[in-house]
Amino acid sequence: MKRKTLNSILAILVIAALLVGACAKEKSDLRLAPQIATSQLLNVRSDSATIVGFVVSAGDGISEQGVVYNTATAPTVAHKKVIFTGPVKGATFTVKVGGLTYATLYYARAYAVVSGYVLYGEEVTFSTLPVVPLLTTDVISAITGNSAKGGGNVTVTGGADVTARGVCYATTHNPVISGTKTSDDKGAGVFVSTLAALKGNTTYYVRSYAKNSAGTGYGNEVSFTTLVDMPVVTTAAATAVTKVTAISGGEVTYDGGGTITARGLAWGASADPTISGTKIDAGTGTGIFVSNLAGLTSNTVYHVRAYATNSKGTAYGADVQIKTLADILTWNLPGDYVGASYPGSGLADWSPDKSPQVISTIAAGDKLEGYVYMANASNNWKFASQANWNGPNYGDDNKSGKLDPNAANNIASPKGYYKINADATAMTYTAVATIWGLIGDATPGGWGDQTNMQYNPATQKFFLAIHLLDGKAFKFRGTSDWGVNYGSDKADGTLGAGAGNIPVTVESDYGVTLDLSHPNAYTYSANRWGVIGDATPGGWDNDTNMTWDTANNVFKVTLNLVKGSFKFRANDGWDINYGGTDLNALKAGGDNIAIADAGSYTLTFDSIALKATVTKN
Repeated sequence: MKRKTLNSILAILVIAALLVGACAKEKSDLRLAPQIATSQLLNVRSDSATIVGFVVSAGDGISEQGVVYNTATAPTVAHKKVIFTGPVKGATFTVKVGGLTYATLYYARAYAVVSGYVLYGEEVTFSTLPVVPLLTTDVISAITGNSAKGGGNVTVTGGADVTARGVCYATTHNPVISGTKTSDDKGAGVFVSTLAALKGNTTYYVRSYAKNSAGTGYGNEVSFTTLVDMPVVTTAAATAVTKVTAISGGEVTYDGGGTITARGLAWGASADPTISGTKIDAGTGTGIFVSNLAGLTSNTVYHVRAYATNSKGTAYGADVQIKTLADILTWNLPGDYVGASYPGSGLADWSPDKSPQVISTIAAGDKLEGYVYMANASNNWKFASQANWNGPNYGDDNKSGKLDPNAANNIASPKGYYKINADATAMTYTAVATIWGLIGDATPGGWGDQTNMQYNPATQKFFLAIHLLDGKAFKFRGTSDWGVNYGSDKADGTLGAGAGNIPVTVESDYGVTLDLSHPNAYTYSANRWGVIGDATPGGWDNDTNMTWDTANNVFKVTLNLVKGSFKFRANDGWDINYGGTDLNALKAGGDNIAIADAGSYTLTFDSIALKATVTKN
């Protein structure tokens, strides 16, 4: 009978034949009158099983009954037997066979002794269950502050395949695999384990383990103590950076199992400074510390690293760079273009103190930048490092992009609006001609074609009236190769080179301005205009929108007004609004504009010249 049959019907033990045993005569041709019945096999374990016998009729009487078993077929009372000694209840009797070997196939039969003859039931088979593996744990070796070597030996597989083995370890006794463990292949035999990510100067307990279908077996427990490990320290980002000072520091997050006897900040002009150089002591122990650096040189890069020392040694945090702020340089751009390009501004030709400028930033003191308009067909100019001709002054005799001190030849440029950059360290310059416009999926040309803006020399600003789509965005572009473009990460009116797209939230006609006249402080505005007031249909609560009049270059609306007053307002908010009694000189936040008579009116608004008309139709 297969084991599958055992699992479905468990066993069939039938008293079937009368045989002669060692203590009772066996006779193969003797048969009892009762019919053969079925019994059960129950509770198979790794070392035992329970067998139920069933006797339909005792015949002339049973003097002994029980179960015989063996690891070979056809067991008899000459092999191993268990005599049933319990009280008889009906025709069934139950016998527990113990002392079995795990993972072993057995054959069993019920038997009964009747009048000196042995009667056997039908043979059944069963296999005892496996047990967990047996193994030993190796002594720990190669101990450091954060690692060690261990392992074990699976000496007995327990009658089933070993599917996983390794060591488990913890800082408490009797570690188990639900905690930290290694995985070191499978099967029987010797294995080696690497214990990692340990804490310094800490006692650990280790047990080998092995898994099979019966469960997990553990080896004997061993223990060891790690050495003191290196500390762990992080370097703080620099703050409060000035031309000559800065603040940094760090945090000792791990003492390595030892005592932090020193900590602080190592710094210098070279990468990865150490405590053998310049350092700032910051006491002892773990935790956060702050270090103040002083006596620095302006416009200079420094390297800082936090450090911490224990008995193992000195550990360092990451190298953090600090660049001190620079003196801001201002160079003037005198030339023969100034008067024609900046009418009414007070600027004049060939006057360094009355000319456009390029300026550096405090973060990059040797990099100067600015925008200059040159209106003449041909324009000559120079860099003047002072607001006079005392020099040094720079031209470019070779047209090489190099700044030549006191060069005889001026720099020549055709008409255009130029982005000018100068490097006072490398002594180079560029003058890039730009054509400014709006580009983006909010604009008529999408991202493929920019809509150009118009430059106004009187205001020194670019302007464009344009219909923009909501849910889209745009940027300002100065060169077709995108080498010069501006966006606004915060969409707050300030611009940054290559910054994010500027979103549009309301579809409308917009008046867009771009102001590049202040070096390194570029701004824009994008305003849709309307009228609001008790004279308008929306009262003081809702704007009546205006649209762009291309023929007259003004915002315009025709509507019915009642007696009252109104103002021009941008973007449905009060941040930008204009009014006043003089329609040719409107003022920000000015007085309401009065309407004396009700009727149909046409209103226009020039958002650049700040002029308006109020015409009754």
